[in-house]
Amino acid sequence: MSVTFLDLKAAYTELKSDIDLAVERVLASGYYIHGPEVEAFEEEFARYCDAKECVGVANGLDALNLALRAMDVGPGDEVIVPSNTFVATWLAVSQCGATPVPVEPDPRTYNIDVSKIEAAITSRTRVILPVHLYGQPADLDPILALAKKYGLRVLEDAAQAHGARYKDRRIGAHGDVVTWSFYPGKNLGAIGDGGAVTTNDPELADRIRVLRNYGSRVKYVNEVQGVNSRLDPIQAAILRVKLLHLDAWNLRRTTIAQRYMAELTPKGFSLPFVPEWANPSWHLFVVACKDRDAMQQCWSNAGVPTLIHYPIPPHLQQAYASLNIGAGRLPLAEKMAKEVLSIPIGPHMSTSQIDFVITKINQ
Repeated sequence: MSVTFLDLKAAYTELKSDIDLAVERVLASGYYIHGPEVEAFEEEFARYCDAKECVGVANGLDALNLALRAMDVGPGDEVIVPSNTFVATWLAVSQCGATPVPVEPDPRTYNIDVSKIEAAITSRTRVILPVHLYGQPADLDPILALAKKYGLRVLEDAAQAHGARYKDRRIGAHGDVVTWSFYPGKNLGAIGDGGAVTTNDPELADRIRVLRNYGSRVKYVNEVQGVNSRLDPIQAAILRVKLLHLDAWNLRRTTIAQRYMAELTPKGFSLPFVPEWANPSWHLFVVACKDRDAMQQCWSNAGVPTLIHYPIPPHLQQAYASLNIGAGRLPLAEKMAKEVLSIPIGPHMSTSQIDFVITKINQ
């Protein structure tokens, strides 16, 4: 039995005729920057997310950075971020000249611990930036309540949460802005880079549209110092095709997760915890191993591929040495970085492959 961690080619193969037609449509249109395909995707994805506005950009990091800039975050400001996340969450803050202020995760969900956020708020705090890590929604209601209490913005990093639901409402417009990545491995993935923001705030959407296009609404008239960060029309056309299948593919992921939760025997590792109010997108299925290196080698020898998301927490990266957050200061993030291990949960896994993974892990 051959199992790949995530079969990206299978996603294309399933939708090959529709994707090929979409690409040909763009090539024949003559619109290679912005244009009708991007506009159509923005409308369709906004509707899918129950949001009023969607702005396509070049990638997920740009989505975060431009959202922060649109909220006037800059030097001297602080943004509350999870200590346990992919480094892009922190990079977006730093690129604005602001300072990321890490808050430790809930040890059960791995998402930011809402009970610890208030203690991190200072007079310089401008934004709370929760991440829906691994596709599991962060607990948004208490975060939104804190933001209202202190006059802060909420920026959600939903790069892994396409289609996830918080208390039966789809992720996409709870906070002031929600950012998305369409990196190929995401639940809604392009064939290349891509990103977007969704929001119910038309003013913020307008600012991001200007910032993504050199700070310009009218050609050669630059209102602000913007950047070149535009969603490619070919990627937009491909995403339009895949968006039609996202819920079905997420259901496949959920079915696999339910089988893992019911049939895996956790010896030497623990299974994910899902709050009753969360409907994850199951971008990743992450277990915690007491001896991860040995477990990973054992499962690899048995034919079960795994990946580590993420082996070094942001505060221990050389890029953030200047913050002087030494080892031991954020013990939960460090513990998770040493224990987490992701097992296959792609939507194109066959029943026999799922059976194989369960059997080998239980052995």
